[in-house]
Formats: sequence, structure tokens, C-alpha cells
Amino acid sequence: MSVASLGERIQAVRKRRGLTQRDLATLSGVSLGLVRKLEQGEREDTRLETLRKLATALRVPTTELVVRPDADDAPQETLDQWAPVRAALVGKAGPEPEEAPTASGVALAAQNAMPLFAQDAFTELGLLLPALIRDADALGKQGRQIRSRVLHLTGWLLTQTRQFDAAEMALQRALDDSADRLDTAATVNTWCWLLIRQGKLEKTLNLSAQWADETEPRMSRATLAELSAWGWLLLRHSTASVRNSEPGEADDALSLAGAAATRMGREFAPPADFLRTFGPVTVAMKRAENAMIEDHPDVVLSLSEQIPSEGLLPTSNNRNRHRLDVAKANVKLRRRSEAFEILQEIRNASPQWIVNQRMARDIMGNIVAKRRTLTPEMREMADFLRLEF
Repeated sequence: MSVASLGERIQAVRKRRGLTQRDLATLSGVSLGLVRKLEQGEREDTRLETLRKLATALRVPTTELVVRPDADDAPQETLDQWAPVRAALVGKAGPEPEEAPTASGVALAAQNAMPLFAQDAFTELGLLLPALIRDADALGKQGRQIRSRVLHLTGWLLTQTRQFDAAEMALQRALDDSADRLDTAATVNTWCWLLIRQGKLEKTLNLSAQWADETEPRMSRATLAELSAWGWLLLRHSTASVRNSEPGEADDALSLAGAAATRMGREFAPPADFLRTFGPVTVAMKRAENAMIEDHPDVVLSLSEQIPSEGLLPTSNNRNRHRLDVAKANVKLRRRSEAFEILQEIRNASPQWIVNQRMARDIMGNIVAKRRTLTPEMREMADFLRLEF
């Protein structure tokens, strides 16, 4: 594998295409100054979104330009908060329980914790999970199914908070314990999301394609759970494809996911597992996400008008992420007041979620940069999102 730097890769492909730096800047929408800094090695890395724009202009997959994953590490404050969870994952002993855990007791504790996961109650979960993980581990072979579920949820949560190495450990352990085909597919779906957040697009594409093939149901008699599992893997494949500058592949996967959603006829939202929520609305929101990645803010806003504003849980899996796309589209169209209102809406619904979203900080950063003066509410939001000036 080539060890060329990012700048060397961009420059080599640009010259093969017969483009000047200015040509590349114009075609990609990336500033000429940034193109020059990247090629001259003054910037050793950049956002995955920027790489996708450059790759599209150069007519190569994004992965041809990637040198290292575009993945923020969690801030020290987050690492400190989740240290007990990571310790439990690697088997470090905690307080001795008063009595030995039982499979039914651990299952009930996990079930009672589900509302906290669905509400992104990170503080409460950080306190609850260490004991839950240790109790699930103590069950041995008889606790495989519930342990797999607890570890899957833990991996999902650690991905949310950008603790990627720990998330990978939790998801790998969840897969090792999984004995149910649909449970395994759901865990793979979360793993694909982890890989996307790390910028590992090729691995995402291979994994999602493999598992979509393995889980594809017979449409005439498929259950809602089977359609949900298959549909989500297709959505991950579509998301990775559009980020990898493969719009045709992205559209094909999205169309298949849409067929699964149409077959369902409604949103499937199992009360005991919000991670498997899937249906026509979910597909519509992912279609808007793809449009935002391709820098079509007008399409995002048009699609958002067709998505119900009521009756959807404000979870990070669906509505909150979509609302961030809508906020970003508004910023692109210079409707910054509307974008700020959406940030406030998300904060009111899921304050512990939005503070972990770099996309929210980017949107707020644009609002701050383009306004002469900030309202008190804007200054407070910038502080809340830990915006760096």
C-alpha cells in the first residue's frame, strides 16, 4: 500500500487529470488556499466531507485520498466520564455484588435501561452500565443472549461518544456472543455505522454488502424484523457509497431499502429495541442525508417537507440526525436564523446527544462566523457546544 501523504495523493491525481490547483478548487468547491495547503503538506489531514468533494472533482473514490480516518477522538472530559464503562469491558473488577446475578435479573435491568438509551441519557448510562456489563459477564454461557444485547448497546453508545476503540471491542464481544441471525445483523449494522464514523468506507462497503446478501428475505413472506435488518444494512451501504463518491451504488442500495420500507407500509418501531426502527420515514431521512453529503441543500429542504414533524421519537438514530441535516442545509442557503432554531430544538430534546456532535459545532461555527453580533442565546449555545473561537 502506498505511503504517500495526502498532499502527494491529491497532487498526483490532479496532474493525471490535467487540472491546475485553481481548476480543482473551482470544480470541488474547496478553497484554493486549502488545496494549496494540502498539497504543500501544511495540512496533513482534512475532513471526510472535504475529501469527498475533492475526490468527486478528481473522479476517484474517496478512499483513494484517505490517509488516515477522519475520526475525532473523544475529549478528555468524555473519556473520564466513561472510564468505568471501558474498565468493565476489559474485565477489570468492580465492587463485589451483594448477591450473584441471574439471567432474568440482568435481562430485566437491561430492559429497564432501554428508555435511557432511547433518550440519549449518557450521564445516567455511564453510571449504570459498568455494573450491568459485569453482571452480564458473570452469567457465563447461560447469559450469552442478554450479554450480547448489553454489549451491542454499549458499543452503540461508545460510538455515539466517539470512543471508537472501546466501541469496536464491545461490538466484537457482542458478535462473539450472538446466536440469533437478526441480532447479529443488527450488531453488524451498528458496526458499519462505527466504521463510517471512522472514515473506513471500503470496509463498510464490504461488510454491509456481505450481510445484506446474507439477510435478504423473501419479500412475499418477510417479517417486519427481517425487512428492518435488511433495510438498515442497505442504508449503511448507501451512506458509505455516497461518501465514497459512488452515487450510482448509493442510489441502488437506497432504492432496495425503499422497496423494503414500501413492503412494510409503515414505520416498524419495536418497543424493546429502538435501534431497529425502520420504514418509509427512516428511508426518507437517509435520502435527505445523502443529498446533504452531495451538497444539495435545496433537495434536503424539499425532502424534509415530506417527513412528518410529529410522532417520531427524538433519537439520534433518526430524527435528531435528520434535523441536523436540515440545519446544515439552511446554513448552506444562508438561512442561519432557521438553522439556529433547529439547533435549539435538538438541544431541548436531546442535550446530551447534541453536545457530542461535531456537525452541530460546525453549524454553530458558521453562524458565529457570519454574524456581526450574536444574541445572548447564540453565545450561550456556542459555549454549550464547546465551540472553539
